[in-house]
Amino acid sequence: MATQTRKKPAAKAAAVKTVDDYLAAAPKDKRATLTKLRQTIKAAAPRATESLSYGIVGFKLNRQPVVYFGYWKAHYALYGMGRRVTDAHAAELTGYVMSKGTIQLPADKPLPYRLVTKIVKARVDEIEKAD
Repeated sequence: MATQTRKKPAAKAAAVKTVDDYLAAAPKDKRATLTKLRQTIKAAAPRATESLSYGIVGFKLNRQPVVYFGYWKAHYALYGMGRRVTDAHAAELTGYVMSKGTIQLPADKPLPYRLVTKIVKARVDEIEKAD
């Protein structure tokens, strides 16, 4: 009978309970970027509430997801904006890996904070118009 091996969970999957814990658990070389990304999103969506969701940082407005963000070895990722928002900014997002409302931002390049602000504000507008 063969024995099954289990993969160890990633360090970031360890029992983090707050956004601050999530950021503190990130590799040192990613913390400053993640902190600035968090601040950028908070500034663009000041009324959104922040929490951990799906093991990543999420922002919601009127119970609707504004954006989620996470980190991986080679990139940071923005999730949950929806196709309309990403399609509306397609020209500015050329060169980034994208799929179904997800945008991958390479970890070895500076993050486009102005573009993040623009996208988050567009998502906030979309949520507010739907209410």
